[in-house]
Amino acid sequence: MIGRNSDILITGGNGNLGRLVAQKFLGQGRRVIKFDVPGTESDHVQENEVVVNGDVRDAQVLEDLIKKYKPDMILHLASLLSGSSEADLSVAWDVNATSSFNLLKLAHENKVRQFFFASTIATYGAVEIDPMPGNYPQWPENLYGVTKVAVERLGVYFKRRHGLDFRCLRFPLVLSPYAPKTAVTAFPSHAIAAAIEGESFVFPVSPQTGVSTIFLEDVVDGIVLYNQASAESLTQHVYNLDAYYLSADLIAREISKRFADFNYTFELIKAVDQMIAGWPGEVNDHDARADWGWTPKFDLTRSVDRVIELIKE
Repeated sequence: MIGRNSDILITGGNGNLGRLVAQKFLGQGRRVIKFDVPGTESDHVQENEVVVNGDVRDAQVLEDLIKKYKPDMILHLASLLSGSSEADLSVAWDVNATSSFNLLKLAHENKVRQFFFASTIATYGAVEIDPMPGNYPQWPENLYGVTKVAVERLGVYFKRRHGLDFRCLRFPLVLSPYAPKTAVTAFPSHAIAAAIEGESFVFPVSPQTGVSTIFLEDVVDGIVLYNQASAESLTQHVYNLDAYYLSADLIAREISKRFADFNYTFELIKAVDQMIAGWPGEVNDHDARADWGWTPKFDLTRSVDRVIELIKE
């Protein structure tokens, strides 16, 4: 029987990342409360799984949720992405920053033991050192990155001042079979999907533009492994993760190895190319490897094979 002290609350729990993380913890016998907006839930609810609909911006809903289920751990994954954030700055701040503050405050007040927040290398903005060191200054160039930096600082405040076990990972570009079609920075994932459908694809960046990348399943495994590490083993408030370098030309060639008739061109969108070109091609993740055993399982070749497999399924 699962005790109340082992309950895990996941915001954004029905999203592509949240549901996979939830599945991992459910497989360990943990009870998982998945909180997300209405319409995202599946028809099938598993044993030890609770699905709650609501708006993460509603502080009263969050308070009622935490008081009712008394989670031992909160995994805060709910967020607007970069494109949606730029489209409506006020909503982005409310969803990404204000709701995160409310959730951290409620976690402290209700004695939640551990709080995890998913961040991004977009918090750094343009990076002039490659490989990028873990202590590189954070000066993000879009609101999405700004909100992530703000929550990182809030989490460390609650950790130092109030003793909340705050943990955070910064992810690079994520290669995923479930990448939103509106996410222009997810062009590697979109290119694979186009090849599977027999469609041509236009890369919005130059062939040489590349960035540090990680496969979705390594993101999931990293979150689970990190949150199960002992607090005593952790030397950093926030850890960067890295797996491999990926450029537009590299992903195009990998796809062509599997789909000989894949037709693609490069038509540069300046803002997109400049943004991605400013991100590091490699991130120093030595601390994560040394402190809690982080090791990616997927290189570029295995990632592409797995994305194709999952899309076809």
